Amino acid sequence: MATITLGGNTAHTSGNLPEIGSQLPDFILTTVDLASQSLQDFSGKNLVLNIFPSVDTGVCAQSIREFNKAASNLDNTTVLCISRDLPFAMARFCGAEGLDDVVSLSDFKDGNFGENYGVEMIDTAFAGLLSRCVIVADQSGKILYTEQVPEIGQEPNYEAALSALN
Repeated sequence: MATITLGGNTAHTSGNLPEIGSQLPDFILTTVDLASQSLQDFSGKNLVLNIFPSVDTGVCAQSIREFNKAASNLDNTTVLCISRDLPFAMARFCGAEGLDDVVSLSDFKDGNFGENYGVEMIDTAFAGLLSRCVIVADQSGKILYTEQVPEIGQEPNYEAALSALN
């Protein structure tokens, strides 16, 4: 269990992020058109998992914008933006913002991603949502970088995450 803060108040997650050097746990998430995608669908690609509570908050929206901007310049890399938002909300946000260099995925159906990755918040007003994290993995699924952002209202360290791909 990780201890983070939400507005300065202590919050906890369901577990800890997977360890650097380990393999990404498999997942099945829902796309904006309600199809299912698994880790295997991104085989052979470097992955940046931008995990966050909701597209309808300022910091979460900014993280999608920042990673979308970076994604257009990354070779053989896919940025996955993952939350518990309904796929319709993710499609609306990305469509309105013109963000088409990232893949939006939702854990709304069963919450297995949040549980398996240890990122589901278990208390505070955001209980049930995903904490703000970044995980970077190479083409084989080996984890190169992780960041559990200590305060939900802070942006992740984009530079550190992206430099892990070099």
